Amino acid sequence: QVQLVESGGGLVQAGGSLRLSCAVSGGTFSSYRMGWFRQAPGKEREFEGAISWSGGIPYYEDSVKGRFTISRDNAKNTVYLQMNSLTPEDTAVYFCAASTRITRSTYTQSYDYWGQGTQVTVSS
Repeated sequence: QVQLVESGGGLVQAGGSLRLSCAVSGGTFSSYRMGWFRQAPGKEREFEGAISWSGGIPYYEDSVKGRFTISRDNAKNTVYLQMNSLTPEDTAVYFCAASTRITRSTYTQSYDYWGQGTQVTVSS
């Protein structure tokens, strides 16, 4: 059974930074495309970025380009989301997800496994 566990969320002031981690167990991490999504209260879960199994060039949703960076360490079965220049609009529950599909996708339906989420709150 594949399990994803996010950590690193918390409360930060606007302009600050956080680094989220997602540890994966029970599967073949090095074969998964890993994505990060977020869900604000009353809103749908939204794609933020993803990275291929090989750690190739990540791709991001426009609103986080230049502020968020995704990386992975296949030796540690962990993917990271470095978030800089945070604003209150970034407040949400952040989820990592794993996809077994070859093609890149920004849709939640393309991801097979999900973590439980970690809360990020940015105060103004």
